[in-house]
Amino acid sequence: MTLTFPEPIVRPSARLVAERWQAWRRGLFGSPVNLLITLGFVAFVLWVVAPFLRWALVDATWTGTAKDCAERSGACWAFIADKGRFILFGLYPSGRDGQAAAAVALVAGLVVVTGMPRFWSRRLVLVWIVTLAAALAVMSGAPSGPLVATEKWSGFPLTALLSVIGFAGAFPLGIGLALARRSEMRLVRYLAIAFIETMRGVPMIAVLYVSTLLFPLMLPAGVTTDKLVRAQVAIILFVAAYMAEIVRAGLQSLPSGQYEAARSLGLSWSATTRLVVLPQALKAVIPAFVSLGIGLFLDTSLVLVIGLFDFLHTARVAATDINWNGFYNEAYAFAALVYFSLSYAASRYSLWLERYLRVGEHHR
Repeated sequence: MTLTFPEPIVRPSARLVAERWQAWRRGLFGSPVNLLITLGFVAFVLWVVAPFLRWALVDATWTGTAKDCAERSGACWAFIADKGRFILFGLYPSGRDGQAAAAVALVAGLVVVTGMPRFWSRRLVLVWIVTLAAALAVMSGAPSGPLVATEKWSGFPLTALLSVIGFAGAFPLGIGLALARRSEMRLVRYLAIAFIETMRGVPMIAVLYVSTLLFPLMLPAGVTTDKLVRAQVAIILFVAAYMAEIVRAGLQSLPSGQYEAARSLGLSWSATTRLVVLPQALKAVIPAFVSLGIGLFLDTSLVLVIGLFDFLHTARVAATDINWNGFYNEAYAFAALVYFSLSYAASRYSLWLERYLRVGEHHR
């Protein structure tokens, strides 16, 4: 009689941990190249990340004055605490910060609602128009008292408004340019190509200079336009050129059968474009729209060259205060954290939206 012993039972969780460890080990040390990359990353952490964390957290000064900060070797976050209001709102009247914050809240809420697919409908266009008009009215101070001149609009509210309104204004214009570039009418097609390639062939800073320096010279004597309005229009035109190419890529990705099916149903060109082509094309390039929006949000810092106080510029100017002179590292670090946080959140949303749309297609 032979005795048999049952094989040891390996819990699924333990087996899963072992498999993951093997995968990690192969990825980190499985080849000479992987080993070199791992060692390089460890060296980067030891020589760059660790000293930065020590500067930013361990040796930092969180409260106090500039004198207190000078006694320590770390970051001076007391500077951010003291100058935070100016960094966020800049030249906006200090007693009316609530209005600027309310305008930012309206814009942020609008972006969040737009990011939820269940709210995608034609009514969303009206919501955008009403909300942006309300944000501009609140920012101007119309509901509560004397108007705030646009020269005082600065800081993060200015950055938010320039980027969101720029994207919203460029969206319909970009769609129109994309359709015009694919038009069978030569004049319309050539004009669209000329506009798109011209805008894409020059940097945004050049477009801003033209809107600020050259455009006023073209106006009749006595006619003036607000500098902020000119900058906003320049941003819209610049972004529209890139958006047109994104939309055109979406249109070209559709199979020809979609057009043929629409014709077989007797739909006109406008009905085919509105009901069949554009909905599918726009859905296909939504991740590219998000990437363009992130780029626009970051590029609004270029308005500094035409004298507008955006968020990055107010952070830099805050470090020139006689009581806090020289804390540029903290100012730029804080601004970078804000830019990175919002951009990273938008990029994660883009990845989520891709998965959501892919699952939605599979369930049809």
